[in-house]
Amino acid sequence: MATESSPLRPIIAQAAADFAKHRDIHTVGDILAYWPRRYRTREADLGAVTPGEFLVGVAEVRSATTRRMKTRKGTMLEVVITDGRHELDITFFKAWGHDKVLVPGARGIFAGTVGTYRGRLQLTHPGYTMLDDYDAGERRDLIPFYRRVGKLPTWTVSESVRRVLDVLDDVPDALPEDVRVRRNLMSRTDALRGIHGPDTLEQVAAAQQRLRYEEAFVLQATLAQRRRASAATATRARPGRADGLLAAFDERLPFTLTGGQRDIGEVVADEMGREVPMHRLLQGEVGSGKTVVALRAMLRAVDSDGQAALLAPTEVLAAQHHRTITRMLGDLAEGGMLGGAEHGTRVALLTGSQPTAERRRTLLDVVSGDAGIVVGTHALLQEHVDFYDLALVVVDEQHRFGVEQRDALRAKGSTPPHVLVMTATPIPRTVAMTVFGDLETSTLRELPAGRAPITTHVVPEDRPGWMERTWQRIAEEVRSGRQAYVVCPRIGDDDAADEGAVLTVEAADPDAEEAADAPPPRPLTSVTALSARLAEEPALAGLTLEVLHGRMPAEDKDAVMGRFQRGETDVLVSTTVVEVGVDVPNASVMVVMDADRFGVSQLHQLRGRIGRGGFPGLCLLVTGSEAEPALTRLTAVAGTTDGFELARLDLAQRREGDILGAAQHGRRTQLEFLHILEHEDVIEQAREDAFALVEADPDLADHPLLAAAVQARVDAEQAAYLERG
Repeated sequence: MATESSPLRPIIAQAAADFAKHRDIHTVGDILAYWPRRYRTREADLGAVTPGEFLVGVAEVRSATTRRMKTRKGTMLEVVITDGRHELDITFFKAWGHDKVLVPGARGIFAGTVGTYRGRLQLTHPGYTMLDDYDAGERRDLIPFYRRVGKLPTWTVSESVRRVLDVLDDVPDALPEDVRVRRNLMSRTDALRGIHGPDTLEQVAAAQQRLRYEEAFVLQATLAQRRRASAATATRARPGRADGLLAAFDERLPFTLTGGQRDIGEVVADEMGREVPMHRLLQGEVGSGKTVVALRAMLRAVDSDGQAALLAPTEVLAAQHHRTITRMLGDLAEGGMLGGAEHGTRVALLTGSQPTAERRRTLLDVVSGDAGIVVGTHALLQEHVDFYDLALVVVDEQHRFGVEQRDALRAKGSTPPHVLVMTATPIPRTVAMTVFGDLETSTLRELPAGRAPITTHVVPEDRPGWMERTWQRIAEEVRSGRQAYVVCPRIGDDDAADEGAVLTVEAADPDAEEAADAPPPRPLTSVTALSARLAEEPALAGLTLEVLHGRMPAEDKDAVMGRFQRGETDVLVSTTVVEVGVDVPNASVMVVMDADRFGVSQLHQLRGRIGRGGFPGLCLLVTGSEAEPALTRLTAVAGTTDGFELARLDLAQRREGDILGAAQHGRRTQLEFLHILEHEDVIEQAREDAFALVEADPDLADHPLLAAAVQARVDAEQAAYLERG
């Protein structure tokens, strides 16, 4: 009998090489995890096919005729197949071999692209297998169909899987028996047989439910162990003090904190005052004031004789945070300097492109503790960056970083620092329970006073006059004293998409047996080309335009952003480096080129850069696409400014692997049966069971099979992180 670790070649030697080459399938376990895409009954509906469709159908041979060809040598075979109601012609221009098999009354599975000849639908030289061969003496009502493996037809794949099932011993089960009984789930062995060799669709559904629960359970057990390990870690409490920097900052605030900011601030203060590291996710609408909440936490860390580090995904955002924090603190950010507050601190900026001398001064301020707040990019993670006493780690735009990057910065504390991660991409509850299940979650929903409404429109770029009107609207806003962003997805015409862009591509139907040849994608608008074009645009004559992108030297980027913030630049033509954190209250209009190539949440983030100064905002989403999914996304963004509603739509349109951050690594890192947005009940139950089990058996010593599954999950996440890196 075979086990999941058994090699595949001895069992199906004639197909094993194709499985290994085309699908990286080498063992019994690998092929059992190669799930059917769908199931077909034995009866086909030949009346529903259309020209160009790739047909896979079960039918009976009604007639078969051979005749000599008129224009060339040889004999052709003309076959008529039927589903009992409709007929379809099949033609083989070489009858030899086929005429002995395709005889009246024979039943088979036929596959090929439907064409037409003399007004009748037909298949020319289709693939086929006869059901007597396929069934091997066992007649089933459902036939599983798989993705192609090289040139192997789907029935060869199906037969290979069935051969494995025929010699399969009981497989190890990661789900404890008491959990299976409580949730009324079948064994893993029965689930595999139900998936690959079912008699009914009900059997398929029960098998999928079992495997879905297993995926949720293993994922939740992984998160439960992470959370328990964090809770068991001791650290230094950071309670702050009543007469410190935080109190001085609060006294100077020119606005009143929202109720949400106050409530979350109290929660953060309570958790930082404990001897267990805080691990909290702060999510909130664009412009909801997360930065103020984070800054107050950082000041509490400084008041506790520690330091705070803010990790940002881009240099532009890091520099923006540095400017914003320095401006908000005023002389409180000039500790030890002439004119600085008596109990002030310093705010340091550390990025990869800093000049050597400046970088050395910054590193010295960090290691000496003179800099109480350190803002930086991935440069903060480098080995030679040492802190005097790192008390708090703040991670901005958490979705841009992996768990390992978060942990790398935490490791720089002499004791484990408290952690606050922020995201302006609202997260549905089920996603928070999976992707961020090792963090407690706080949500800011209330927007501060002064946020103006934003109107969004979709602009078809090929509609006569619409682009001219777009540039005219920018000119009108500038004449009113406002400023504008124009966002492009790439830097130059010869470049790939900008590193900050999360571009979408309309996927082919995943259930299609053969994808039609898709037209080449439209060229993406670049900053360099569009800025040159806009310099000649009559509507923008006399306006000051500048460009900004991630490849510019740091000092040039800072200079451009400085001029834009001071109002010296009217129009900023930029890549997505302005997506998050950039705060120019005077900007009131944004044009996003090739908007169909961006995800919903990213468009919402970009739009959040305008309407911040009390002036009504205008966002124009330019597209040349006529694809329905793209237009649906853009219409949704134009129809609401509710980030939580848009986030759910965004996630619904993405693959499960995208949500989990492992989309590009391979099938073993992704969820196959659990859909995070659809199966909240499964996630809830699995979370309850997994957390209870880990509480009773923290190391899973009594559950070695589950421990192995958890480790495989962790290994897959690490591999996906390294591949993203």
